[in-house]
Amino acid sequence: MMQGMNIAKHTLAAGLLAVILGLLGCDSNKTDRTLQNQNNAQEMTVTVETLKQILEAFNRHDLDAIMEFFSDDCSFDFPRGPESWGQRFIGKAQVREALAGRFKGIPDVHYGDDRHWISADGNTGISEWTLTGTTTSGINVKVRGCDLWEFRNGKVTRKDSYWKIVEPSTK
Repeated sequence: MMQGMNIAKHTLAAGLLAVILGLLGCDSNKTDRTLQNQNNAQEMTVTVETLKQILEAFNRHDLDAIMEFFSDDCSFDFPRGPESWGQRFIGKAQVREALAGRFKGIPDVHYGDDRHWISADGNTGISEWTLTGTTTSGINVKVRGCDLWEFRNGKVTRKDSYWKIVEPSTK
């Protein structure tokens, strides 16, 4: 009988110790999740190389690859449109559709002569480029422009595009 009471005491003590350690943050699963989240945050660091990879995907017209860089709640402001900000597309589905329209309207669109910058905190960036291509109506386009990028957790939340306005020469 005495041996049974000792086993019960040890079991109770072990159970209490497990509860106390769990409350004090010694839960190894929690530690594993914390380390995993820290590693994921490091993997999702935005760099100049990230912006170059996005541009490469644009130049391949690879919508799947492009959209992998965007968050679900992203927005994209086109340089032209009915509002002062151009035309805004919100959410991955609308952004994807808008980009598909760009590739359809300028089938050979290419972004070259590019430069990129990222803020120290990695939450904003700038890409400068020259867009070239020919519209489906046969108009040759060559225009300098830039994108202002915003990021959250390594994903694009906002892409705001600007193009120079090219006017015909009066000479």
